[in-house]
Amino acid sequence: MNNLTQWVDKLDQLLLRTGMSEGLETPIRTVIVAVIILFLAILADFITRRVIVTGIRKVVSRSKTQIDDILIKRKVLHKIAHIVPGLLIYFTAGFVFANYAVLGDIIGRLALIYIIIVLLLAIDSFINALHEIYLTTPVSKGRPIKGYVQVVKIIIYFIAIILIISSLMKESPNKLLTGLGAMAAVLMFVFKDTILGFVASIQLSANKMVVPGDWISMPSHNADGTVLDISLNTVKVQNWDKTIATVPTYALVSESFQNWKGMEESGGRRIKRSINIDMNSVRFVDDELADRFKKIQFLKDYVVSREAEIIKYNEEHKIDGSILVNGRRMTNLGTFRKYIEEYLHRHPKIHNDMTFLVRQLQPDERGLPIEIYVFSNDQAWANYEAIQADIFDHILAVIPEFELRVFQSPSGRDFQNLAK
Repeated sequence: MNNLTQWVDKLDQLLLRTGMSEGLETPIRTVIVAVIILFLAILADFITRRVIVTGIRKVVSRSKTQIDDILIKRKVLHKIAHIVPGLLIYFTAGFVFANYAVLGDIIGRLALIYIIIVLLLAIDSFINALHEIYLTTPVSKGRPIKGYVQVVKIIIYFIAIILIISSLMKESPNKLLTGLGAMAAVLMFVFKDTILGFVASIQLSANKMVVPGDWISMPSHNADGTVLDISLNTVKVQNWDKTIATVPTYALVSESFQNWKGMEESGGRRIKRSINIDMNSVRFVDDELADRFKKIQFLKDYVVSREAEIIKYNEEHKIDGSILVNGRRMTNLGTFRKYIEEYLHRHPKIHNDMTFLVRQLQPDERGLPIEIYVFSNDQAWANYEAIQADIFDHILAVIPEFELRVFQSPSGRDFQNLAK
C-alpha cells in the first residue's frame, strides 16, 4: 500500500506540473487510479481463470480419480477465481476514493456484496459436487441425501442474504438476526412445507421407506410408477403412462403408500384373481365322468388314488353306496381345483417356492369364486400380464370339460335367446 501511495503522489505531482488546478487535479487523479485498478482487477481475473485454473484443469484431466473431475465439471475453481477482482476492488476502494468518502464506501460495499455472491455460488457448486461424488458410492442407492443437501443450501443462502443486507444497511448481522427473531412465526408459516419436507426426508432416509428407482403406488396423488427424484419438498414419480406425478415429501410420511420394492427383490410377482362358478353346475363325479378324468394327463394319478381311497373308506364304514349323499365321493368342482393346482405346478412361469393357493371364497349372488393366489417368476409388467392372460385363457377353456359353468350376469342377448 505504501508503494501505491508513493505512486499516487507522483501522479499528483505530474498532473500539477501540467498546469492543472488543484480543484481539477483531484477528480482526474481519482478517475485515472480507478481505471488502473479496474484494469488490474480484470487482468487478475483473466490470469486466475485462464492460467491458474486452466493449468489445474490439465493436471486433473490426467488423474485417474473421478472426484477432481467432478469438481472441475461443476466449475468450483472457476467460480472461486472470480473472487480475486472483487477482493482487489474492496481493499483499494477506500484508498482510491479517499477524497470522496461516500462514493468509496458505496463501491466498497458493492464489492463486498459481489464477493459474498461469488462465494455463495462457489459454495453451492462445491456442495453439488460433493453430492454428485456421494451418488457414485454404493451407499447412495439406499440412502438419498438430496433433502439434506437442499437444507444446507437454504442455510447458506440465508446466511448470505443476512450478510448482504447487513452490508447494505451498515448494521451488524447479530442485530439483524435479533430482529428476525420476532418474525419467527412468519418464517415458520412461509417455510412450513420446507420444514415438513426436511423432517419427512429424515424419516424416509432413516427408515429406508423409499429411494429413487422404487416402484410406489399412491392413488390419493395419482402416482403409480417409478420414483425419479426425492427432493426437500417434492417426490417425482414417473407413472407407467409416462406422465410425471409430484407428491409432497411429507405426504409419504403422513399418508399411506405402497412400495413394491419387496416384490421386486423377492423374485416373484403376485397373481391374485378369481373365477366365479355357477353353483348349480356342481355335482358328484359318476363313473362316466371319472373315466373321462382319467384320460386327462394331469389328473390320471390323482383320480385313481382318490377312487381307491374313497372305496376303502366307504367299505370300512359300511356305507350304502346306492344313495349318493352317503359316504365320500369326488365332485367335479374339487377335481377341477386339483387340475388347476397340477396345471400351475407344471407351468414354467409360476414360482413354486412362494405362496401357492387355489381356494374357494365365500359364495355370493355372483356364484362361487375359485381364487388363484400364486406368484409368477417374471416381474416385467408386460410379461406378467401375458402370463396371467395365458393361465386364465386355459382355465376358462377347460371348465366345460368338468361339466361346470362360469357364472356371469345375463346380458340383453341372453334374454333374447330365452324369448325365442
